[in-house]
Amino acid sequence: MIRIEHLTKIYFTDDVETLALNDVALQIQQGEFVSIMGPSGCGKTTLLNILGLLDLPSQGQYQLLNTDMVKLSERQRASFRKANIGFVFQSFNLIEELNVQENVELPLQYLGVRANERKQRASEMLEKMNMMHRRFHYPAQLSGGQQQRVAVARAVVTQPRLLLADEPTGNLDSQHGDEVMRLLTDLNEDGATIVMVTHAARNADYGHRILRLMDGRIVAENKLRSYHD
Repeated sequence: MIRIEHLTKIYFTDDVETLALNDVALQIQQGEFVSIMGPSGCGKTTLLNILGLLDLPSQGQYQLLNTDMVKLSERQRASFRKANIGFVFQSFNLIEELNVQENVELPLQYLGVRANERKQRASEMLEKMNMMHRRFHYPAQLSGGQQQRVAVARAVVTQPRLLLADEPTGNLDSQHGDEVMRLLTDLNEDGATIVMVTHAARNADYGHRILRLMDGRIVAENKLRSYHD
């Protein structure tokens, strides 16, 4: 599903050159759950942003679903991202002025899905996340764990082929964090490919394998359990 070769990312600011990713090679199969670990500043979020088409590499190749992402225009990448990729962030990123139902419907609205279908699909996803009883509440009225469940619902309501999670339990206590990890595991078992950045070893262990980054390079890989397509 994902094929990366010689991926390099360099940032330039005020005559300072920062090498964020250094000749990274990576393959991820459809249906895998891959955890990425490493110290702050090692390139984890940069790699996730490139995988999510939020940033471009300085050099190298990135193929997703047999399509060369580097050669796409900005508009083509945006369309590809909306149709195929979902994001779960540490900070939830829910829109405070929208209630739970409206937050989950929003990606479907961007895709031009009709109102009746949007409501049905969002309701089904909220039911799956055990959040239907909160559908008319606003983010400020929810606990952190509830907000993250809504954020997961919003990320997967479009049935993305690839789900990217950046420290999805970083703002949660251990109980709510475990709930979110079980949700991600269920989604993976339903067929979603997941790439997750985390500092927590207990969360990384939910994946099929762990990649460890250091100074912009993949320096180790630990296979945790067998993956079957």
